[in-house]
Amino acid sequence: MKNKIAPSLLSADFSCLQKELKLVERADADLLHLDVMDGHFVPNLTFGPLLLESLRKYTALPFDVHLMIENPAKFVERFISAGAKYITFHSEASTPTEIKKILTYRKVKTDGGYLKVGLAIKPKTPLETILPYLKNLDLVLVMTVEPGFSGQKFMPEVLPKVAYLRKILNKRKLNLEIEVDGGINPATAKQCALAGASIFVAGNSIFRSGNIRKAIFELRKSISPI
Repeated sequence: MKNKIAPSLLSADFSCLQKELKLVERADADLLHLDVMDGHFVPNLTFGPLLLESLRKYTALPFDVHLMIENPAKFVERFISAGAKYITFHSEASTPTEIKKILTYRKVKTDGGYLKVGLAIKPKTPLETILPYLKNLDLVLVMTVEPGFSGQKFMPEVLPKVAYLRKILNKRKLNLEIEVDGGINPATAKQCALAGASIFVAGNSIFRSGNIRKAIFELRKSISPI
């Protein structure tokens, strides 16, 4: 499974998003991570499907949409229509019935094939809460900070959870991707890759680095030998 780098738009310069998108695309990023926050599930408010629609024409990067919102089942179709290729939602914000409903969207076709659907968990959420759904998922997003704001410090205590999840996936012979998000830089990405992660969301370490191409190169170098 190829390791993927997903720059987080939340850390970009919103006064020149078109330029920022071109820079990460030319630096060979794999995905564009979009953090959607509603001010309720997490204490921050970001953007919605209209922004995705407006950005879609400026980049060919697949949109990796992370829904940090209450009642995510109500909004999935809007984000699919806006151009999402990946949609990840939080188990903590959904009932079992809602989770099963959202998982049915894996059958929806997008420009690049079928929609990929993932479940996300906060650092303190037990992994056991999502284990029953693994066979119907494309990825699991393990938050390595408390969700809500960019620029937080990586929580190394989450690494055993990543490693345990990878062990479970290997035992069950499930080809799921493990995504990590929060405080990701070359040093922490390497730790996560060793634990079994395969998608690395990085915000400040890319967009605030002063050299986006170099930052993505250094991040990829840190995970490529794994």
